[in-house]
Amino acid sequence: MELKQEMSNLIKVSLYACISIVYCFFIGKIVPKGVPRLLTFLPVIIFFLSLPLSLTSVHFIGAVSFFLSWLANFKLILFAFEKGPLSSPSIPPLSFLAMACFPIEITQSRKAFSTPKKPNNKVLGFATKGILLALFLTTYHNHHETMNPKLAWVFFGFSVYLMLELLVTLSSTLVRFFLRVELDPQFDQPYLATSLQDFWGRRWNVMVNRILHPAIYDPVLKLSNRVMGRLWAPIPAILTTFAVSGLMHELIFFYFTRAWPTWDMMLFFCLHGVCLVLEVLIKKVVNVKWRLPQPLTAPLIVTFVLATSYWLFLPELARCRMMERAFEEYEAVSELAKDAVRAILGERSTFTLS
Repeated sequence: MELKQEMSNLIKVSLYACISIVYCFFIGKIVPKGVPRLLTFLPVIIFFLSLPLSLTSVHFIGAVSFFLSWLANFKLILFAFEKGPLSSPSIPPLSFLAMACFPIEITQSRKAFSTPKKPNNKVLGFATKGILLALFLTTYHNHHETMNPKLAWVFFGFSVYLMLELLVTLSSTLVRFFLRVELDPQFDQPYLATSLQDFWGRRWNVMVNRILHPAIYDPVLKLSNRVMGRLWAPIPAILTTFAVSGLMHELIFFYFTRAWPTWDMMLFFCLHGVCLVLEVLIKKVVNVKWRLPQPLTAPLIVTFVLATSYWLFLPELARCRMMERAFEEYEAVSELAKDAVRAILGERSTFTLS
């Protein structure tokens, strides 16, 4: 990977995305809501789906596919029907652009770009996770071929989680600094989840849940209410939402591998959707508010998620050589930084001699 060329491609992608979103902003003022507005957005939606194909960096592909191909597209679809975070009539263009690209709450956008809340004292936690990530990454990279395969998967899995959380935290810090707004949190201590509902609905990938709920869950729930009644309507809504999430993950992994999907991602999310439905059914049938204590349920939920992840999810990450490619990019950045330092020192030496 040529880092300078990749940076140039990222800048072009970002510029094209900004122009496209500004186009949607002004079109939304002219074209009435519904199918006509959706048709005018359709070229942008298709264009956003193609943007990650112009990149090769795993970090850039992950960011562009997640924020544009997934979140921005779903927000634009909601906006076409005057729903979702972009539908407020008082949003200025710059706020509209920021909200389309990043997970920013509507209440925050109405405050425009006022001074954000002072960040909580999480520097220690951030530093600790950074140290742990470096430890897990280094150990996995240097010893994964010789260590026990199950132990290697443990290091790999925790490295992926820590990398996701730190990247989102870093993105939130940059957006807060430049745009003066707060991003929605991505994770909320998922290891403390007391049920699958708690894990997927409140603690893991929170920003995606807040988009999938109005875009997929609510319409299917409304339709199911007419067919199945209010009691059982959540079942097809849950299954459809997890199926869509599985399809989007398959698409993101296609961007990484440029190979035909194995559909393990789809199986993973459909399995969790079915298990969550069973959990809901048991609660409805038993109809008892009593629940097991958190110290008992949290390890059970985490164990189930980790076991299914090691079975279906993490092998897909290994298939696209996520860690190896990430290390190659870190080395490329390191070499570029060293070259820059050498160039600066060389210029200073020349200036001193002259």
